[in-house]
Amino acid sequence: MKNTNMRQFRELSDETKAKISMAMKGKSKSFTHKEKISNGLRDYWKTIPKKPTNEKVEE
Repeated sequence: MKNTNMRQFRELSDETKAKISMAMKGKSKSFTHKEKISNGLRDYWKTIPKKPTNEKVEE
């Protein structure tokens, strides 16, 4: 496997996560960026079904 300096797997090491976290500390997001994040998460959570309850409904 050649090193392309690009992510090759989903999982990141704890060391890499810490480096990313430190690099992002103190950076603020614009209002439009926050809006887009919010809309994206809202759309994502609409696709996740709610957990079924164990209560049986008698007819």
